[in-house]
Amino acid sequence: MSLLADSFGSALTLLASADATLSEITWLSLRVSATATLLAAALGLPLGAWVALARGGWRQSVIVVLNAAMGLPPVVVGLVVYLLLSRSGPLGTLGWLFTPAGMVMAQTVLITPIIAALARQTIEDAHAPLADWFASLGLTTTQRVVTLLHEARFSLAVVLLAGFGRAIAEVGAVMMVGGNIAGSTRVMTTTIALETSKGDLPLALALGMLLVTLVLMVNGGAQTLKRWMERRHG
Repeated sequence: MSLLADSFGSALTLLASADATLSEITWLSLRVSATATLLAAALGLPLGAWVALARGGWRQSVIVVLNAAMGLPPVVVGLVVYLLLSRSGPLGTLGWLFTPAGMVMAQTVLITPIIAALARQTIEDAHAPLADWFASLGLTTTQRVVTLLHEARFSLAVVLLAGFGRAIAEVGAVMMVGGNIAGSTRVMTTTIALETSKGDLPLALALGMLLVTLVLMVNGGAQTLKRWMERRHG
């Protein structure tokens, strides 16, 4: 009990003093996850909107694939990205293995299906009451996609927050692709796993408290945004 109390005390001291190592790890985590979320949004939002408006017989198959991809095991994603970025892999010349760029790629692959699947449902719901109006204007699919992305922008912001929360909490894929190298690719989740295995509980606890706080802030922000949208749009 004394060890746990001492560890918590030391963790609070690290947080209060804005420890340099703690700050570096946290900043890298935020930078990697935010970049991955932006890239996943650039890929997932148009894809989700396109699937929402499509009417081909293949549409249901794409939806099933997207929904299934939401549950991709992170270690499998990490393995695939590792093989792609390895020296003998097709993307080995990029030199991204064991770098933040490789970690961004792994997180992007992981959360793009999540953003696409959630965006598809959001766009589909937004399109239903506007379908006849779009038809009367003779809008093309591209014009409909652009219009709906704009109309549903607040709901889609919640989708992006969900993607970011998933990305920053990921450990398996980024550890495999990033290598958990001190001062280079060590992020919050991988450091927590490493420091706990080493018995360095103060740093692990400090990062754990920061990570939980960030996840709570993201989810709280999503809920606040959702309630604000419901009040504004009825």
